[in-house]
Amino acid sequence: MPTPKALQLQGQVRNVVEQAAVLFRSAEQVDLSTLRRRFSVRANDFFIGVYGGRLFDTMERVAPLCELCFVPEGDTDDDALREGRLDLRVSNTLPASPEVKVQNLFSTTFVGLAREDHPLFDEEITAARFASYSHISISRRGKARGPIDTALNALGLERRVAMIAPGFHGAMFMLPDSDLLLPVPKEALLSANRLKLPLRAFPLPISLPTLVLAQSWHPRFDKDPAHKWLRETMRESCHATWLEAQPT
Repeated sequence: MPTPKALQLQGQVRNVVEQAAVLFRSAEQVDLSTLRRRFSVRANDFFIGVYGGRLFDTMERVAPLCELCFVPEGDTDDDALREGRLDLRVSNTLPASPEVKVQNLFSTTFVGLAREDHPLFDEEITAARFASYSHISISRRGKARGPIDTALNALGLERRVAMIAPGFHGAMFMLPDSDLLLPVPKEALLSANRLKLPLRAFPLPISLPTLVLAQSWHPRFDKDPAHKWLRETMRESCHATWLEAQPT
């Protein structure tokens, strides 16, 4: 059993050992074709569904023995990055810790999504008509209100959130059977079109801020050649998919 002194020194010793390991690894040329490593990435279902495919395809071709693990929301992201339980965090919110490094990946805006023959499309889509139908709110924490409600309230309008779902893609599959409206990042339409879902997109009749999604990581992995390759692959694959998903 560790003594009280050992427990006190545990965190310091771990950091020293990890820094030494990174120092030795930084001088190595990693052979991606034989590398065996699990890369853990925290991201929501929108990112996994739209952007995860090309990332996996690149890893399968270049580093076939590596494993890509998408991690659901859990404990504090900064702690997980610092302790090495997460390699990357993809989010539109900045990390709380100033030591964590951040690199922008892409920006996105929201559009509305509804079944093809939804009565919303019978007339001009105004903010009042948009607010008159029941909505789905996407929140992993069960929150019903957000920027859409703030924008509607500024116009003297209020919507009814009839359903709260943890992810975008699960909610998309139920739209054909209801009159619900679902605001989604516009790149999510790539999934809807590929799957030939009987859905129709429309511009939101309210002004919402542009979201910037970024990847963040702990600086102790900066010089790790495999981790650097992962970050570069993430950025390049996201850019390629983002271009493919833009409306023509």
